[in-house]
Amino acid sequence: MTAISEATVRRGYYRWTICALLFCATTINYIDRQVLGILAPDLRRSIGWNDIDYGYIVTAFQAAYAIGMVVVGRLMDRLGTKVGYSVAITVWSLAAMAHALARSVIGFAIARFSLGLGESGNFPAAIKTVAEWFPKKERALATGIFNAGSNVGAVAAPLAVPWITLTYGWQMAFVATGAIGFLWIVFWVVLYEKPEQQKRLKAEELAYIQSDPPDPPVRIPWLSLLKHKQVWAFAIAKFMTDPVWWFYLYWVPSFLNKSYGLTLDRIGPPLIIIYVMADVGSIGGGWLSSFLIKRGWSVNRGRKTAMLICAICVVPIVLASQASELWMAVALLSLATAAHQGWSANLFTTTSDMFPRKAIGSIVGLGGMAGAIGGMLISTLAGFLLEFTGSYLVLFIICGSTYLVTFLIFSRLAPNLEQVEM
Repeated sequence: MTAISEATVRRGYYRWTICALLFCATTINYIDRQVLGILAPDLRRSIGWNDIDYGYIVTAFQAAYAIGMVVVGRLMDRLGTKVGYSVAITVWSLAAMAHALARSVIGFAIARFSLGLGESGNFPAAIKTVAEWFPKKERALATGIFNAGSNVGAVAAPLAVPWITLTYGWQMAFVATGAIGFLWIVFWVVLYEKPEQQKRLKAEELAYIQSDPPDPPVRIPWLSLLKHKQVWAFAIAKFMTDPVWWFYLYWVPSFLNKSYGLTLDRIGPPLIIIYVMADVGSIGGGWLSSFLIKRGWSVNRGRKTAMLICAICVVPIVLASQASELWMAVALLSLATAAHQGWSANLFTTTSDMFPRKAIGSIVGLGGMAGAIGGMLISTLAGFLLEFTGSYLVLFIICGSTYLVTFLIFSRLAPNLEQVEM
């Protein structure tokens, strides 16, 4: 055994247990979020909505998500992640189960709005937890791992939801998936404490976690964050690229249904492939920047190199609507979702590069709000475009061109990922 591996063993691995909990929470988050997208083609026929109605239902979720992000990020900074995360997952689990009671467009919109409020707590809590439990050189990898839960959730949903629906009905699909969150809360309450309060943590691992210079013990007024251009860099990047992920999540099942005739009993394998590759991209993108930084690259150069590679890899998605064969479209979607998740893992991590830990929940909340507002716009736009043109071409062109433009804007506003003085 080498000296490095011996030191790692002595140091311990408990921080990765915390990362595993974040991964599971994000998986549950996306299972609950994805159920509606999978069932949309069938619910459209049984409930009687059109593309515009569906766009409004999706927009209701994103409006609540935007509102929640303003409040939840700050709430996580005040309550702490142990209590805050527990409250968030309780709210969204109840809201997910409540979809079973909906019988109209308004009913689904109310359920989605409630789900959006609860789910808005996931990423502010998770990013804040990573900042508390990992040194900077490991944060992108940890973020990539827990963020991969979004793809596992998107894979698990098409595995489970069609079977539950065909066997027990669509109402039970919402109830069964929504109930999973309560199991997670038990593990979270038992296993999570802040590092300095966690008795299971070795002294060597605690020292490693706290090896970065400590943040100054100052109170950070919420509005004061807006004067920093680094905040706007993150918020604009989320505003421009989050909507693409929302589009994939909610509209790809309908795209595959309309373009290739995939029904509920056949849609599982293509969606599984798409989101398994997104998992690879999430972990790979986080690993790449962490690897480059450990090799001696600056944080700025390592993060942005990984982000630029991901931005370039998204571009071929512009051809997806013209793909004559199903598996070519699946390949293009797989590359695009993988690249998005690699981008997202690094973008999230820039918050802990640039801001003190006490502000991270608020920063992620502001960015999430901006992303949800962008998602509202693309959902409404998608509904009208598809209702009146029936073509996905314009939407995929937007998806393919957004990241490179965003990369230029982000780099202009945060040229060195310099630490903000507060």
